[in-house]
Amino acid sequence: QVQLVESGGGLVQAGGSLRLSCAASGRTFSDYAMGWFRQAPGKAREFVAAISWSGEGTYYEDSVKGRFTISRDNAKNTVYLQMNNLKPEDTAVYYCAAAHFRSLPSRGYEYDYWGQGTQVTVSS
Repeated sequence: QVQLVESGGGLVQAGGSLRLSCAASGRTFSDYAMGWFRQAPGKAREFVAAISWSGEGTYYEDSVKGRFTISRDNAKNTVYLQMNNLKPEDTAVYYCAAAHFRSLPSRGYEYDYWGQGTQVTVSS
């Protein structure tokens, strides 16, 4: 089992920044690719970004490229999502997820463990 706990969400004005963190426990963190997803009210969950187990590979959904950066610190068992130039359409609950021995997964079914989510609200 892997436990994932997100933090760092909040209310921010359009154009502002937030950094989300996801702390993992329970298994060898570096065995897992990590990803961020989000779900806005009334919408399906969507992929945001993924990072390989080593941190050398990253993959982003088109709408966040150039604004969001995913990173990880395997020594701290933590993955981050730096979000800059936030837009109202980024408003959602953000979830981190862990995928065992996969390479940059972008589909929800590829992930084995999920956190509870953290709310991000961007005001216009």
